[in-house]
Amino acid sequence: MNSIIISFLKDLGLTENYTSIVYKAILILGVILLSFIIDLIAKNILLSLIKKIVHKTKNRWDDILVERGLFNRLAHIAPVLILYYAVPFIFPDANTVTALLQRIILSYMIAVVLMMISSLLSGINAIYSTYKISKARPIKGYLQIVRVFISIFGVILIVTTILDKSALGLLSGIGALSAVLMLVFKDSILGLVAAIQLSGNDMIHIGDWVTVPAYGADGDVVDINLQTVTIQNFDKTIVSVPIYSLISSSFKNWRGMSDSDGRRIKRSLSIDMNTIKFCSGEMIERFSKIDILGEYISSKQKEIYVDNINKKANTGEMINGRRMTNLGVFRAYIEAYLRSHSKINKNMTFLVRQLQPTEKGIPLEIYVFSSDKTWANYESIQADIFDHLLASISFFDLAVFQGVSGLDIRQKFINK
Repeated sequence: MNSIIISFLKDLGLTENYTSIVYKAILILGVILLSFIIDLIAKNILLSLIKKIVHKTKNRWDDILVERGLFNRLAHIAPVLILYYAVPFIFPDANTVTALLQRIILSYMIAVVLMMISSLLSGINAIYSTYKISKARPIKGYLQIVRVFISIFGVILIVTTILDKSALGLLSGIGALSAVLMLVFKDSILGLVAAIQLSGNDMIHIGDWVTVPAYGADGDVVDINLQTVTIQNFDKTIVSVPIYSLISSSFKNWRGMSDSDGRRIKRSLSIDMNTIKFCSGEMIERFSKIDILGEYISSKQKEIYVDNINKKANTGEMINGRRMTNLGVFRAYIEAYLRSHSKINKNMTFLVRQLQPTEKGIPLEIYVFSSDKTWANYESIQADIFDHLLASISFFDLAVFQGVSGLDIRQKFINK
């Protein structure tokens, strides 16, 4: 075949030098054309056939590998192989040029293989994400570590291939650059350690509601990778938090609340201490008419009566012996009201308690759990409870402590 082409060129009247140049140009064009045809066959025929086969299977993992471009990158190898084996045929005498071109082509094939491995790792993560365990045990960070190491190894292999040097010799020289590498990959190394700690201690999952005050993050975790945790705030803004900062500083994970049977309501009413007093007969009679307090008033009266008799207390004065107070009755009312509330979980912590008195009154704290954990519903339940208590507090001759406002001062002067 070669002799036929050379004879044809000489018959055209070309000199020996021109014949050699044109002959090599024809060979080069032929190889390029053949590579182009092979590339078209690989991409348009073989890839289409693979995609049809993949779409007909019931498995989802092969579809994911196609979507990640694994087979597209595999198709790049076919035309490159033609070039690799054609170089010695085109330049049979130029050993140096032939070797250099083959090393460059081989380096390109190594780069294609690296891209294929990257696509495969991406596909593995996507396949793993289809399982429920991926929310609790994400592997994206670990796959990124594998990708980093493979990329470093691939770059070393490409450099040694082009330079025609031993990889061991190049690796021995890298030891002197270890400090630089540590600086370059500082975030990746810190991220790897943090990812292992977070995963090992089951501290954060994709989908968790977390709060990181230092970064203004308050929302759901949407992604966890080697270097960052991506959080979508409730206002739909996106915050990227360095993963190692979750270990070095504090953050709050609300998963415990989400997995529990209720969401905590912890709020207090500040009662004006000047309105606290012993209950008179008229007050007790009025309180007895409250449906949810009737049984409490009756049993409490009997208990106090028996105790005062046993102590021989002089009940002529209200301060002697035991007596009910309007604050105590109101506290019992709050407890009874909450126990009758259909949206309060009675099997979790249930407290209605007094806190330390302050210059702003005596706090009466409610510490219970709403059975509905949905944010909007929870806020509505909490607001309804305190709306009712604020409206009913005056019935017990009590008042909520409230700072003096400009309106209070104006009314005082007007009344004068």
